[in-house]
Amino acid sequence: MENYDKLIEERAQEVFDLMRPRVTDSEMEAMRRAFALAREKHASQKRKTGEPYILHPIAVARIAADELQLGAEAVMAAFLHDVVEDTDTTIDDIRKAFGEDVAFLVRVVTKEKKERYEESKQVDNYRQMLGAVEYDIRALLVKLADRLHNMRTLSSMRPDKQMKIAGETDYFYAPLANRLGLYHVKTELENLSLRFRCPHEYAEIDEAIKRDEAAQHDRLARFCKQIKETLSEAGIDVTVYVEYRKPYSVWRKMRKYGDDFNHLKYRHFTEVIFTCPPGVSEKDMALRCYSVLTNRFKEKPGGIVNYIDSPKENGYQSFHVKLLADFGRWQEVHLSSKRMIRASQLGCVAEQEEDNIHRWIEKFKGVLRDVAQQGKDGTSFIDNVVAAFYNDDIMTFTPKGKPVVLPQRSTVLDFAYEVHSRLGEKAKYARVNGYLSSVKAPLHRGDVVEIFTDESVHPQKDWLDSVVSYKARKAIRNYLARQPKKPYKRCDCCHPIPSEEVIGFRERTGEIMLHKRDCPIVIRLASQWGDSIESVEFLPDETLYPVTIVVKAVDRYHLFIDLVDCITNRLHLTINSFNTDTVDSIVTCRISLGVHSAAELDTIIQNISSIEGVDEVKRIVAG
Repeated sequence: MENYDKLIEERAQEVFDLMRPRVTDSEMEAMRRAFALAREKHASQKRKTGEPYILHPIAVARIAADELQLGAEAVMAAFLHDVVEDTDTTIDDIRKAFGEDVAFLVRVVTKEKKERYEESKQVDNYRQMLGAVEYDIRALLVKLADRLHNMRTLSSMRPDKQMKIAGETDYFYAPLANRLGLYHVKTELENLSLRFRCPHEYAEIDEAIKRDEAAQHDRLARFCKQIKETLSEAGIDVTVYVEYRKPYSVWRKMRKYGDDFNHLKYRHFTEVIFTCPPGVSEKDMALRCYSVLTNRFKEKPGGIVNYIDSPKENGYQSFHVKLLADFGRWQEVHLSSKRMIRASQLGCVAEQEEDNIHRWIEKFKGVLRDVAQQGKDGTSFIDNVVAAFYNDDIMTFTPKGKPVVLPQRSTVLDFAYEVHSRLGEKAKYARVNGYLSSVKAPLHRGDVVEIFTDESVHPQKDWLDSVVSYKARKAIRNYLARQPKKPYKRCDCCHPIPSEEVIGFRERTGEIMLHKRDCPIVIRLASQWGDSIESVEFLPDETLYPVTIVVKAVDRYHLFIDLVDCITNRLHLTINSFNTDTVDSIVTCRISLGVHSAAELDTIIQNISSIEGVDEVKRIVAG
């Protein structure tokens, strides 16, 4: 314990030394008191490693002070973040000793103990944290510092605990760190999560990266030297280095593109960091570097991504270009200022001014408040969070050039709902980069999207399978929830439609399944569970039911036009599909459309049957 006492004092002093340049004497004294209280309260506790527990709060305070550059109150909360949960100390004790702000931060990161949780312990904790952003974003930062140290020391836990904590981290905390602009925290959390969830896969990818680094070292070093010399000759002083993507990033790209490691493109990138001379903007300097480098190296067509004018949602800025190295491979090059690099590391706390913090809070409040209050299902809530904080995003544009930032893999529907919920609700089709597109078409970075609406269009259940953004999913779900619920389901075998002879069968779930009276399924059910059969009146309403009819006719001039004219002009119906096949002057047409009832279908069949040359018209039922 004497050795531990010395270690505890040394590590705590390191935190105080880090904070000394940016705190007052009174703040330093308060931090020392916070540490002393935490040490006293945790004195009898040990971690799974056997070390004194106080080493954990000290480590969290160090992360808050050094890696996140937080102020005195957040560091005090880091020292104290477990005392209420694990000791007899109360929030009131913290408030009396250290003030309201520190007490608030400690309360937010303290797991509430309840006899019964609203959803689950984990989900309730997420809600509690997210709700805190309404008041103070530092609460999330202290929690991220706590989670980061827990992940760094996760090897001492049982495998089941490792999986639980790693799963939470990958699914919730890493995307949260990303959306806060904390790139290094996000990257480390992702990689630690993969390491403990899939240790063998992680080790294989990590070893492959190391082998590739060694194999590529000389020629990548030469490429960096060429970049530096080229820019230096133009009077531009830069720092150049190659950074390999971490195992998690490589693993995700391998899954996304279906490539093995050896065939994966851009396993690394070259970072070029410049300093802006007085009076020269970051964009102008990046473009100057770009101009000089593309005079020396061949540029890949379409290989530019300008994150300076169009930053990612997490604030990331840089100018990306792909250049052809002299060894015949395209290389991804990032042109960034020193400020951009710092901002990508510290995100929302890169600039400590109150206005900057306020802007981040305002940016988050709307989405976070909505996510935190949405839904009653825990899985749905976490899914909504992930959709809102998705790791990657794409920049798309309206025809007038207004940028619309969306999660990666978004569709036209996501775009429409992001612009306005009414636009999404009535979206019928679109033009993407001038080309006609379905509302379910996927979008890519830089796409220009024009939405066309129709008042007769309404959200459909299958739209949920074609959107990824939280805003779109919420709007569609809300619309569907407002629609009256049908008291029955239709059999997938006989596909009954209104005004047909139907019967109901009450299933074990309590729902009634509608069958046509000649359906073999209901005949079998009636013979075994006759008491579950119920009389049902299946009346037509505004619902259109898809049907397919087959028309057989003798081929003649104008037959196709007469069929289309009958359906669209005489009967005022919309054709979903129309396929024809002609063999030896006999035409077989397969027509799919929507009808309100069996009576309407009979009218359609009668009208088509009256067309010259038509011999047979009948409905076919899939399955």
